Amino acid sequence: MGLLAREIEAQGITTVALALIKELAEVVRAPRMLYLRWPFGHALGEPGNHLQQLNILHDMFSMASLAPRPGLIAELPYRWKRQEYAPIQDWNVASEPFKQALAQALAGHQKAERSFS
Repeated sequence: MGLLAREIEAQGITTVALALIKELAEVVRAPRMLYLRWPFGHALGEPGNHLQQLNILHDMFSMASLAPRPGLIAELPYRWKRQEYAPIQDWNVASEPFKQALAQALAGHQKAERSFS
């Protein structure tokens, strides 16, 4: 997954991957990744839960457009089968859960960069 995403990015196309195992996501190193604590086979959400699936797609598009650089893993806070999802009002505006996840990912990335310096 990470190797393919890096090759696609080398051609100038932005990629976003979904991960269900955070440790694997850190090893694979896809350029931009959203991590969800959901069961295998359900990266976009529960079967038939269209609002949930649309919210994940919306967050993927937000990650593609707002992540300032490759190498970020943002952990989305959504809870499997225990959360209500609102309809997307504006596809050009990132969701609050995504904004929080991106801010945490950026803060963690900056800490890691400082520890290597």
